Amino acid sequence: MDLAILKKVALFAGLTHAQLQKVAQIAASRRYDGSAQIFREGDAADAMYVISEGKVRISKNVPGIGEEALAILGVGQYFGEMALIEQGPRSADAIAHIPCEVWVIQKDKLDQLMFTDKDLAYELLWTF
Repeated sequence: MDLAILKKVALFAGLTHAQLQKVAQIAASRRYDGSAQIFREGDAADAMYVISEGKVRISKNVPGIGEEALAILGVGQYFGEMALIEQGPRSADAIAHIPCEVWVIQKDKLDQLMFTDKDLAYELLWTF
């Protein structure tokens, strides 16, 4: 993962280079074709995503109207971060607006990293 992109994420902006490397090591790359569903509203929330290529559309399905786009996110932006602090379901859909690559940071892996690196945990918790 490109650490410069990770550093743009507000949650990780205060981390040191070494701490950013640790976060990058737990991230997994996923590619999606345009219009592919990344997650749906109501799905279990267990990860956050950082966009490294392409664009992602965050939207809600409004009864009687259809899809309403809430945001179109690009490189260096992130979504799904509430999964790291809340246990509720996803509040919107995430769809690949165009072909994209995202870095997925699983909540359980980040929790384990924070357990083993107290300074990193302090910085992240303070940012939240």
